[in-house]
Amino acid sequence: MEVKPLKKLLESISMRPVAFGSCLIAFPLMIILSITYQDQMFSVIGGFAGVTIFGGNSQNVTEFGDGPEYDSSWHANFSDDQLLGGLLASGFNTKSCLSRYRSFRYRKSSPHKPSPYLLLKLRNYENLHKHCGPYTEAYNRTLETLNSSNFSSPAECKYMIWIGEAGLGNRILTTVSAFLYSLLTNRTLLVQHGPDMADLFCEPFLNTSWLLPADFPLKNEFEKVGREYPNTYGNMVKNHAIGSPISVLYLFLASGCNDFDKLFYCEEDQAFLQKIPWLIMKSDEYFTPSFFLMPGFEHELNQMFPDKETIFHHLGRYLLHPSNKAWGLIIRFYKSYLANTDERIGMQIRVFNPKDTPFQEVTEQILACTKQENLIPDVDKEHLVDVTTKNQTSTKAILIASLYSEFYENFKNMYWTFPTITGETVEVVQPSHETYQHFGDSMHNVKAWVEMNLLSMTDVLVTSSWSTFGYVAQGLGGLKPWILTRPEFWMNTDPACRRVMSMEPCLHIPPSFDCKTKVNADMGNVVPYVQHCEDVTSGLKLVNNFTG
Repeated sequence: MEVKPLKKLLESISMRPVAFGSCLIAFPLMIILSITYQDQMFSVIGGFAGVTIFGGNSQNVTEFGDGPEYDSSWHANFSDDQLLGGLLASGFNTKSCLSRYRSFRYRKSSPHKPSPYLLLKLRNYENLHKHCGPYTEAYNRTLETLNSSNFSSPAECKYMIWIGEAGLGNRILTTVSAFLYSLLTNRTLLVQHGPDMADLFCEPFLNTSWLLPADFPLKNEFEKVGREYPNTYGNMVKNHAIGSPISVLYLFLASGCNDFDKLFYCEEDQAFLQKIPWLIMKSDEYFTPSFFLMPGFEHELNQMFPDKETIFHHLGRYLLHPSNKAWGLIIRFYKSYLANTDERIGMQIRVFNPKDTPFQEVTEQILACTKQENLIPDVDKEHLVDVTTKNQTSTKAILIASLYSEFYENFKNMYWTFPTITGETVEVVQPSHETYQHFGDSMHNVKAWVEMNLLSMTDVLVTSSWSTFGYVAQGLGGLKPWILTRPEFWMNTDPACRRVMSMEPCLHIPPSFDCKTKVNADMGNVVPYVQHCEDVTSGLKLVNNFTG
């Protein structure tokens, strides 16, 4: 795509609305952004102004403004807020990952403090990862077991290798689950990030890497892992093919997994899995709730998480720090459109069947939800100018995250055409609109990661049913959103949305087999803090207080 010189770009903007890539510019620029050049573009649609921001690369990120963002004292004397109540370890080079110690400034202060036992587990894990991480002596020795036909003695280090499936939201959720499993089983987590996952995250552990080495011997097998792959644990059990000893085992916990794959959720099977030095998992599920159904994990989990609703909130903020490339985009957008508003309302809108779901009907459902819960100002359709002096200095921003621009256009036009009844000014912004999900596209994933973080920085959040994208945003922000009924299931006589019971994500495809009785059972009735999800009634999620 041709990049116009700044002078010509501004001249063209002053003459007429300009279609620039996928970004619509509807009004002269109010703020001239600092524009740097790189190989990829991030499009921004904002209220009455559309601005294209070019982000810097991972080594050279410019954040709007000076002041504390550039304070040289960042290298010492971290506050409790900067370390997220002790979740984060100090000692990192702050310039290599600007978001690590700065993201706390842009989200609501979390009332949820990590337990002392969780902090102890994280510090112990960091030492373990440093000892067992890629190319250490311990790693190299354990690597030799992959080719050993006589493996028998316990390995010095054990590993969980994570392979992602589906979209970015699913991958993030299952990464956190894999990390929690590693904490519970004293394993070292190594992640397989393909090219489409580049430039998303900083390294989470000090002086080591969580990335699986490119020369790992079994990488050619990863693409084959699926429901029919004969070497998954489920299929090996099914076919009576498991011998002993065994050094490596594949786990498949993604959409389409069979009943034998779900034996992973059984305690007696866990006892066998603990002996295997290399577990290689492909998953797209937030399988964390299943651990709370296993008595063997109960004591550790209760010590780490006395507050059952905070698992993703704590571990997600511990692990997942936006790279400098992503952070530059996040902060430039935030400071341009969100920083100077009195309230920020996030709307994450997912339409699963766009051909069968008219966008106007979805807009009407969102308006029914926001009116039902008094989340955004009503407009005065009887007057074309403001007739009230109340709240005229108050501003709200509605941040829309969607693959489509229609919702942005509908809300923008509503607040442009009519004044609000309360006199408040409302700006509608949308960072990008990709039309469809681009699997395998690194810049698409960068944009998605940026929007998840921006949504987590809002004060009020509305999300879509079944959407892992929304789960990530609510967990990072510590928010309990109003979740929309699936549009195709909604009738205008029904409540358009409901408040979630907890900020924990939902496990969409849970175990349905009671390992004790050996029969299918409703696993949402086993313990009081594992309940069915609001949006996926067959799914499971963690709650603190269930009232029925």
